[in-house]
Amino acid sequence: MNETTTDWYGPDAATFGDRLAAAREAAGMDQATLAKRMGLKLSTVQKWEDDLAEPRANRLQMIAGMLNVSMVWLITGEGEGVSEPESDPISADMHEILMEIRGLQAQFKSRAEKLGRLEKKLRLLLKTEA
Repeated sequence: MNETTTDWYGPDAATFGDRLAAAREAAGMDQATLAKRMGLKLSTVQKWEDDLAEPRANRLQMIAGMLNVSMVWLITGEGEGVSEPESDPISADMHEILMEIRGLQAQFKSRAEKLGRLEKKLRLLLKTEA
């Protein structure tokens, strides 16, 4: 097929949350089941899959073992993971739009992290001046 399907879960095409959701679905679990088996709140798994939070290393190791994928695959999309989903090929235009969306999501996340750091600096400055 074309280049768009050769690296379905790679870093340019998928996020950690995308890979986690794919591995969970391939293992036949829903979010609630994964959360229960890991002793977590459902909202924690939802945040991971929505890329609003990331698990710590010890949780990442548990997830990888439970879902039968490598930790490296979950983080980067390289290594042992799940097969790409079977679906109809998408047009080049659709792929371009999806990649632009992914890029914007990454920019938003980066900007939100920067905003958080700036807010923290501002709070510290306000404390020292008070």
